[in-house]
Amino acid sequence: MIRASLSSSNKRSVQNRRQQALQKILRRLLTVEFLIGIAFILSGDAFDGGALYRQLIRYVGGVTFDYFGWEADALLRKADQEIAGVQAYLDEDQRAAYVRDYLRAVANMQTLDAKIAQVYANPAISDPVNASVDLRQKRDVARADVTHRESLAESIVEGQIGAVLRDEGFATLGQVLPPVAAHITQLPDYLVISPRNAIKFEDALTLNNLSADQASALEDAIDRNVDVSSIVVPLGGLSLYPSMITQTWYAPSLFETISHEWCHHYLYFFPLGLNYDAPETRIINETTATLFGQEIGRKVIERFYTKYPDILAELPATTPATPIKATVTPTPAGDPDARPPFDYGTAMNETRVTVDFYLWLGRVDLAELYMSARRTVFAAHGYYFRKINQAFFAFYGGYQGTGGSSAGGTDPTGPAIGRLRANSPTVHAWLEKMRGITTRAELLSAAGQ
Repeated sequence: MIRASLSSSNKRSVQNRRQQALQKILRRLLTVEFLIGIAFILSGDAFDGGALYRQLIRYVGGVTFDYFGWEADALLRKADQEIAGVQAYLDEDQRAAYVRDYLRAVANMQTLDAKIAQVYANPAISDPVNASVDLRQKRDVARADVTHRESLAESIVEGQIGAVLRDEGFATLGQVLPPVAAHITQLPDYLVISPRNAIKFEDALTLNNLSADQASALEDAIDRNVDVSSIVVPLGGLSLYPSMITQTWYAPSLFETISHEWCHHYLYFFPLGLNYDAPETRIINETTATLFGQEIGRKVIERFYTKYPDILAELPATTPATPIKATVTPTPAGDPDARPPFDYGTAMNETRVTVDFYLWLGRVDLAELYMSARRTVFAAHGYYFRKINQAFFAFYGGYQGTGGSSAGGTDPTGPAIGRLRANSPTVHAWLEKMRGITTRAELLSAAGQ
């Protein structure tokens, strides 16, 4: 009788936990229901009915990115995390240790991916498939390890950021609204198409994340059979709900990015988010989210990871009242001091201008031979590209301006937002002020300029 009573009690406990988890998920869905509509906008490329699309879909139909499926999977994953509730049984030290181990696993996987990509980008290797067999096997094992760890790590990080947000005054009846929700994943890739006889962004499709060997094989098939120039490039990010967060080993980037995306979700309910499409508003919104993400991300690390000097050492130096836009720039392979002087921007600009000239002459063959040769030149100076072609320039079309724009240095938006933060007693008070500002004039007036 006692055993039966305990069994019934356990069943009721499990049922209660499931009901509570589903209630939490329903509350989240009600809070951010309209955000899911973003997926409809982002998935527009999947409904192109043009002739070129019909040709491309024959080759990419199996790897096109499914926004709706991703959203449904992400929400179900959140429900599973709530039901499992594993992190509730871990203390703060155990949670921090788990996330640190996860970051190390990601570092191992990404190091192997980088080595594979370098094999495919090295023009001296004629058969990259065979040359990378061992690396790809190790990468697959490492990827499985990351997948195994990721769900719990994701849940822990959300909880840590939520705890800091509550401390900073962003809770209503004990609940941070909207709830912190992020799905750590490999971001989709982008297949860009250009005609061969001109540099033109002609079409594009969003794809599942592809390895270097998969991307290369897909491009070769399309170029050969459709007679176009194609390239698969990585996307920088996607703001859905849960937010789509790229896998990274770098702790500050992980915490900053999730906090940054939460700020966007928060601002959706206020003028600064509702008017995002206006150019000035977009700049204010993004700068605010960037500064917010940096501050909250730093607070999370300083609160939960004090026992890990390696993670604390990753925190960048900060300058008060000066928001610094976080950027991720690929580092050329090799020791920069050991390379001979090489002006990357000038060399890339020269390449583009020369290619344009050959195409203007109608010499597609010379343009393609030249780009292949220039890829070797860049590789000799430590800059490895898997491919340089017409589609490459169609996507990265701004290489003539790699020296940077002077307009960014004189734009008063960033300094004004930084000044408002410096003059606000808390990050919550600052964001309350920022959420109603939608124009540069309003911003400068609020900052006293």
